[in-house]
Amino acid sequence: MLIDTHAHLYSSQFDNDRNEMIQRALNAGVEKFLLPNIDLDSVEGMYQLVNQFPTNCYPMMGLHPCSVTHEVTSQLQEIQHAFEGREYIAIGEIGIDLYWDKSTLEYQITAFRTQVEWAKQLKLPIVIHARDSFEQLFEQLDELNDESLSGVFHCFTGGIEEVNKILSYGNFMLGIGGVVTFKKSGLAEVLPHIPLDAIILETDSPYLSPSPNRGKRNESAYIVYIAEKLSEIYQIPLSTVVTITTANAYTLFPKCNPLLNK
Repeated sequence: MLIDTHAHLYSSQFDNDRNEMIQRALNAGVEKFLLPNIDLDSVEGMYQLVNQFPTNCYPMMGLHPCSVTHEVTSQLQEIQHAFEGREYIAIGEIGIDLYWDKSTLEYQITAFRTQVEWAKQLKLPIVIHARDSFEQLFEQLDELNDESLSGVFHCFTGGIEEVNKILSYGNFMLGIGGVVTFKKSGLAEVLPHIPLDAIILETDSPYLSPSPNRGKRNESAYIVYIAEKLSEIYQIPLSTVVTITTANAYTLFPKCNPLLNK
């Protein structure tokens, strides 16, 4: 069984074939889909999926850094209200993005720090978006990290230095997606320096479709291509990749583990 640990299946890009897309993933052996929130506008679509597929789709709650504005205080208050009356498996998608807009850095840091504190209080892992921002995120985590904090650096594309820093925090994993299949990404050379028990698989659907579907809309069924690439890189059977990364996902996100939540 495979777990897509990061997929925006509520995206409007799936409006015409969402049920069929999910069925294709189920047919490919992908049985669980972990859904990170983006902002207030994405909440309802995420809820609808969770209600329709309660044993397959699991919600997270958070404010994406690209959605953070100067009204961050009121944004966070509204996001926080979403925790009333519903359970989530993680705080996410949160982080810092300096690719699109550097002018909101101060507000992004406020949002990140606040949501990390929520995670500690609620005993939930965090799902970190890091784009052109490892330095800034490490600066914050050096202050905030403790034994109660765990999480994943989603869509990891860093180098060995970033790998070592992340692993030094103790309870963090790296989310590996379609980028690993891109010939010029360099990620295939970095992965041998990452123990497989620190890796979870993700698609980030509908974005970052792996080869051989690069440039097309991504979907959860394509996580098989990512697992196959890891099998090639680590020179181990595909079944071993599936077993270990699924176990890792359950370790990081225990609320989606049926054996712990009967």
